[in-house]
Amino acid sequence: MSRQELLSPEGLRVDGRRANELRRISCRASVLNSADGSSYYEQGNTKVLVAVYGPREPRTKSLAQHDHAAVNVEFNVAPFSTSERRKRSKGDKRLLEIASFVKQTFEGAIQTAVYPRSQIDIYIHLLQHDGGTLETCINAATLALVDAGISMVDYVCACTAGFIDETPVLDLNFVEESSIETPDLTVAVLPRSGNIALLQMESRLHSSKLEDVLELATEGCKHIHKKLDQAVLEAANELAKKLS
Repeated sequence: MSRQELLSPEGLRVDGRRANELRRISCRASVLNSADGSSYYEQGNTKVLVAVYGPREPRTKSLAQHDHAAVNVEFNVAPFSTSERRKRSKGDKRLLEIASFVKQTFEGAIQTAVYPRSQIDIYIHLLQHDGGTLETCINAATLALVDAGISMVDYVCACTAGFIDETPVLDLNFVEESSIETPDLTVAVLPRSGNIALLQMESRLHSSKLEDVLELATEGCKHIHKKLDQAVLEAANELAKKLS
């Protein structure tokens, strides 16, 4: 698919959005009673369910760290998440790669020293895939960790951005990120400090364009932070009503 097809002369993308528009976001916390924390998160047609357990005793003694908690991340994709129905094995390279990115991101954001000799498990299930898998997983995991009461230095908010037809575009969908001509940058930010927790690129991007794409993705993270904060507040209000 050419760049011209991805962005119309009127500046509209394949899904009708402007270049600087996020996809519609819908999210909820406390969706699973069995987990210590959980979330359901939609960004466009990408849908993720996350369950958090812990801090709890490590499953094996080798995982126990005397001065901090171990963070474990497992990422799975539902066979029905795309039109191509196939079951992925746990050893699938792409699954392990996304789990590794999420783990690295949250090892720096969770105050693991508060929970020595323990383990925090984050289970991520991709229910439907339409682009932005990594950003969606990070945002959903943040919401579930906050729901679990895990101590963190800040929220972690992630967003993608790319370049189509010399135009920076925000929050790429599957069609856009599948184009070999569209650079794909995922940024995870700590909103209060503005520090970058993750910067991951799927393809080459000229250095002269990096600043514009990074700035657009960071702006997207700020809007996502508001959505996550709202979901946390709504979950707290629901809990207060049940207890009253």
